[in-house]
Amino acid sequence: MPQFWSFAAKMLRYRAMVALSFIMAILSAGTLGVGLVGLGPILKSLLGKSAGGLPQLAQELNAKVPDWAPPWLAIPDSIIQKLPDGQSTAVAWIMGGLCVLTAIGAAATFLHAYLSLTVVNLTTTTIRRDAFRKVLRSPLKDIVLGGPSDAISRIMQDTAAISGGFNALLSKAVSQVAKGAGALVAAFFIDWRLAALALAVGPVLFVIIRKLGKRIRRASKAALVAQSGLYHAAAESLQGLRVVKVHTTERYEAGRFHRMNKDAMRELNRVRTARALASPLVEALTLFAIAGLTLIAINNIRVGAIDPGAVVQVIVALGAAGASFKPLTGLVNDVQASAAAAERLAELMKAPTESGHEASLPKLPRHHHSVMFDHVTFTYPTAPRPALSDISLTINHGETVAVVGPNGSGKTTLLALVPRLFDPDMGPEGRRGRILIDAHDISRFSVRSLRRQIGVVTQETVLFKGTIRHNIAYGAEAATDAAIVAAAKRARAHDFITALPNAYDTMVAEQGLTLSGGQRQRIAIARAILRDPSILILDEATSMIDADSEAQIADALADFAKGRTSLIVAHRLSTVLNADRIIVMDQGKVVDLGSHAELLQRCPVYRLIADRQLLPPIS
Repeated sequence: MPQFWSFAAKMLRYRAMVALSFIMAILSAGTLGVGLVGLGPILKSLLGKSAGGLPQLAQELNAKVPDWAPPWLAIPDSIIQKLPDGQSTAVAWIMGGLCVLTAIGAAATFLHAYLSLTVVNLTTTTIRRDAFRKVLRSPLKDIVLGGPSDAISRIMQDTAAISGGFNALLSKAVSQVAKGAGALVAAFFIDWRLAALALAVGPVLFVIIRKLGKRIRRASKAALVAQSGLYHAAAESLQGLRVVKVHTTERYEAGRFHRMNKDAMRELNRVRTARALASPLVEALTLFAIAGLTLIAINNIRVGAIDPGAVVQVIVALGAAGASFKPLTGLVNDVQASAAAAERLAELMKAPTESGHEASLPKLPRHHHSVMFDHVTFTYPTAPRPALSDISLTINHGETVAVVGPNGSGKTTLLALVPRLFDPDMGPEGRRGRILIDAHDISRFSVRSLRRQIGVVTQETVLFKGTIRHNIAYGAEAATDAAIVAAAKRARAHDFITALPNAYDTMVAEQGLTLSGGQRQRIAIARAILRDPSILILDEATSMIDADSEAQIADALADFAKGRTSLIVAHRLSTVLNADRIIVMDQGKVVDLGSHAELLQRCPVYRLIADRQLLPPIS
């Protein structure tokens, strides 16, 4: 529960609205309490117990004010003397007053709900924003380990669940508690002895609600975890729907989803049982309490110790209090269920943030000399062995370096260390490997200033839902239309873009599925060109380019790479031949470094790669 209250405290950012909503709740409860007390004279008139007018009723009310109460609670004599007399007049005035109180109470109830729901929505929006920012700034290896679906589930589902708890707490619970308290105060004002007897069941109800609430919290957390897995299964299958269909695994994926769906249902049913049990238990105990109170009241009426009209009034007031307090069982359960979501959100918010975003860090100067890997080792979470092992090498500015090696040799991981998508491991001697750009340890500089001078094009092209213009200018929103068009021309994308119905304003579907693989790749290359990077990283960047465009794209990239440091994961022989040097990797280590001719003579691993993996240029 402490995590829930920590998030709930964020609602205090909107203190004025919270305070005003509390005032409205108290005003609504006050009108209810005054209305219940005002029923007394009407009941007395109906029962034939009173024939007095408003002055007599006012004096009777003053007589019930205890001696210790502040004097302003009593009606002044000057006002009593001006009140109209007569029984019919008194009833009419009281009924009219009750109607006015009802209207005021209804307006106050509306304003309370309006203000409190506004605070809940604002707070939930803030928490969701903070959670998303936290995920964006989390280390990539943590997201790889947990999976993006789990993070999305916490951002969307858990914030929705915690919003339900906020609503139950601020909007519903405050209103119900205030009305119940107002009705209880009225019952004590009418006859404190009967009201006190009715409260004897309170501690028993508290214990029941508390025990069931703990069970609901535990079951709700398990249900959220199961739903997160369900979301992952659905997203994975639908994102890979093309693969699912061509491999005719629809039945397998449906079965997998069904099994996970049943697991989620099983956890939800555990919550159901606890919720379903709470309400009848509370209702039964409340009924027993009212039955006992009625028996006691009847015995006291017989001996003349209690006025029958007061008994009816107290029962009505206690009934109103019970009706107000009854929903609290469900509201407490809602808060307990939200506490489970709050625990998962708190885990997300407390996770370490990717280093390098500190405002105090200096900006990295534009690269002009060298990129150095200094005893770099890196291991993926849960991996049995390092992906990179003690790598040291230096790449000069303006140099084009191709990286080749068998699958799983660490090529992509090596290049991912340059923009700090991952950080090197801590060595056994307590010293962490370093990446140095122009002799500057990049871990000591702003990661934003580092990544702004790096252009990356990967084999798996990522496009976002929006226009082609937006996708090219992604990360460079201040770019002019002329710069966007120039980048597209250099990437050989301008011709196919202008042939589209809306040219650069053509909308791209989610994941760019409305474009061919080659078109998506050219847009990604144009995006990298627009950044004007000093370091260019190409991870099999031309693998999706068609035969007609491959040579042109290669020429464009070769032209653009002049004066920049280019690191290329190569799969074509032409790329390797055009590189200044070739890095050969195997099992996470650099096994050799040199030109194509040199490596063919002395490196068996490279000869095998050149023979079996490197593709000839497309003609």
